[in-house]
Amino acid sequence: MLYTISTKALKIGMFIILPKWHFDYPETGNKFLITSEKQLNFIVNTGIKKVQIDSAMSQANIDFQRITHPIPEKGTAIPAWDPEKGFTMELRSIISDPDAALEVKARAVYGKSLEIMKILFLNPTADVLGETKKAVAKIADLILNDEETSLNLLQLTSHDFYTYTHSVNVGILGISLTKRLYKRNTGHDIHELGAGFFLHDLGKIKVDQAILNKPGRLDDNEMKRIRIHPFQSYKILEKTNQLTDECRVICMQHHEREDGGGYPRRLVGDQIHDYARVCCITDVYDALTAERSYKKALSPFEALRVMKEEMIGFFHKEIFENFVRLFNA
Repeated sequence: MLYTISTKALKIGMFIILPKWHFDYPETGNKFLITSEKQLNFIVNTGIKKVQIDSAMSQANIDFQRITHPIPEKGTAIPAWDPEKGFTMELRSIISDPDAALEVKARAVYGKSLEIMKILFLNPTADVLGETKKAVAKIADLILNDEETSLNLLQLTSHDFYTYTHSVNVGILGISLTKRLYKRNTGHDIHELGAGFFLHDLGKIKVDQAILNKPGRLDDNEMKRIRIHPFQSYKILEKTNQLTDECRVICMQHHEREDGGGYPRRLVGDQIHDYARVCCITDVYDALTAERSYKKALSPFEALRVMKEEMIGFFHKEIFENFVRLFNA
């Protein structure tokens, strides 16, 4: 499992993956097991704020659930961002770097996407939402135009289930699936579709953290509370003047099911927009392949099997078949 954590939380025994486009540790390269205080000090002194840890390769006995959080605690400081610079300048520089290996570029884009979503969930103002949508447009263009990098991005989308990573995973999977479905059809605004996929769970900031973080199944009352988040996503986007038709149907319908068993409106079949059908499939897939405190992650193959055999009434058949084909590339 890959986790993105603060460099302040690093410990001896963690297996670290440093951002290769920035530098290599002089003795071991950018991937290595931390075995000394010297290595810890080197990483901290570089000024990098966040790094990736591979829990499977780590030797330290660490509860990663305790050092990563789906929604920041109340009072958490909002990360600084420059309205003049926005998010897109650094993202553009990563995407356009001709010297970066494809895997490294994909990891850099993925890491920047996580950072953007963290800032947004802490500070969902009109300005930040506008900048987020610009950044998502850059990611969408990358997926549309760079086949090899987009395949590398797909391989990064199954590891943990925190609200930020889930939003990024569904965003990348959703754009990849719509690319397959619509090819170069100009009748679909992939930028706004991407925004809808990335922002589908934004309304969870209005749900009690205790419910979001509960290590187990939710009771009926808790389920009622969690089911407000589609409408809350809609309201936030409407209030900030960022609500488009694509974002509206994705936010409001991504928990609807083909058989009418979804929420909030129990829509059936063609009452559900195809854009929301895409989001529903990618949302469920990412949840199944994520590890949580009360369940282990399924492999991609097992998740697709469960979706096909045990959730047969949830999804649009043709769109689901196209989703499966993404993994045969």
